[in-house]
Amino acid sequence: MLDKIMAAQQQMADLKQRLDAAMVTGECEGLEVTTTANNNIVGITIPDGLLADKDQLEDYLCIAINRALENAKNVTNSEMVAMAGSMFPGNVFPGIE
Repeated sequence: MLDKIMAAQQQMADLKQRLDAAMVTGECEGLEVTTTANNNIVGITIPDGLLADKDQLEDYLCIAINRALENAKNVTNSEMVAMAGSMFPGNVFPGIE
């Protein structure tokens, strides 16, 4: 039993490393936000044309951030399902393929 716990801990550590390295983006009107799959923002690219209108820039930034975070959540969920499938073979989770 202890071996299984240690293996699960190692798989979680490996998953965290993969999610830290996985980059996803969210985009709105040329503004791009890049995050890790662990929701750490690592970059923002703002086209010069958006700098003139502060309100519009703020709106687009919120949209792009939310899209990046949604993409990160999708990557994380996929990785978690894959990890659960490897830990519990035989599809013991009904409804999860």
